[in-house]
Amino acid sequence: MRLLKIVPDDTNIDFVRLRYWAFGLTTLLTIAAIALVFVNRLNMGVDFVGGIMIEEKFQVPPDVEKVRSVVDGLHLGEAQIQTVGDQKTLSIRLPRPETADDAATNRIVNAVSAALEKNFAGAQFSKQDAVSGKVSGELVWHGILAVAVAVLLIGLFAIFRFEWQFGISTVVAIVHDVLMTMGFFALTQLEFDLNIVAAVLTIIGYSINDKIVIDDRIRENMRRYRKMDMREIINLSVNETLPRTVMTSLTILLALFALLIFGGHVLRGFTAAMILGVIVGTYSSIYVSSSLLITLGLRAEPTADKPGRAEGTRGAERTAPDDL
Repeated sequence: MRLLKIVPDDTNIDFVRLRYWAFGLTTLLTIAAIALVFVNRLNMGVDFVGGIMIEEKFQVPPDVEKVRSVVDGLHLGEAQIQTVGDQKTLSIRLPRPETADDAATNRIVNAVSAALEKNFAGAQFSKQDAVSGKVSGELVWHGILAVAVAVLLIGLFAIFRFEWQFGISTVVAIVHDVLMTMGFFALTQLEFDLNIVAAVLTIIGYSINDKIVIDDRIRENMRRYRKMDMREIINLSVNETLPRTVMTSLTILLALFALLIFGGHVLRGFTAAMILGVIVGTYSSIYVSSSLLITLGLRAEPTADKPGRAEGTRGAERTAPDDL
């Protein structure tokens, strides 16, 4: 039985040739993502802005303006109402009550639910979530800190594991992936909550996993082919690891698309972030971080052998790529 090979063994794509186009596209997308975040702003969830979130289900898609009128008539503060999932579910966000206790929250939730049930036949309360201002501020800080520390530690790991050029290219690729995710949520106005922070950290983990495999092959080929041009080494390394990269990305995307379709609207934002992250992470690993090593001045031939380097790597002939 023959094994399925999505990428042929003799694949020899000149990825480095397109590096300037890739750098230009990456720069434009990064600027666009930053602009979207500042102009559109993220649709922060209750986790980050504080307040009360009520989810109400209706038998038929309701008139959002009529729902807003009913909720505003309760004089609970300015309500933010969004359609969720199948258009029959609404997310209603209200300001925090002056006394941030469970009793006050329950009174508000009960008042909103009763008013909607009275004006819309078959309306049913689905769930609620409440976060105080102090807690939401801490969550914002902790979320930013978690992402920043993850990027910093991964960059330091790449520097000590390989060379400083690998560390810089790794950080650039990861920052690019994170900014693309932020720009996507600013554009679509999907709710940005703690689930999305978890998705961003997962994207970072996936991106670095894919990049470390390619970087390790680049370093291995640098030792094996001391006289080979760096452009050829990077193309060789990326092509050798391409079957593994493509197969890993495809299998993850299959699982994520199934989760997107059948996971319900609660997981929709998380799944959308993961799908975008896998696609962007694969692109940045192949076209951005690897080619950036040339710009950063990485050379295939070292000035002197480092202690402990195997003598057998000298003069080695090119071998066939591993069976990936």
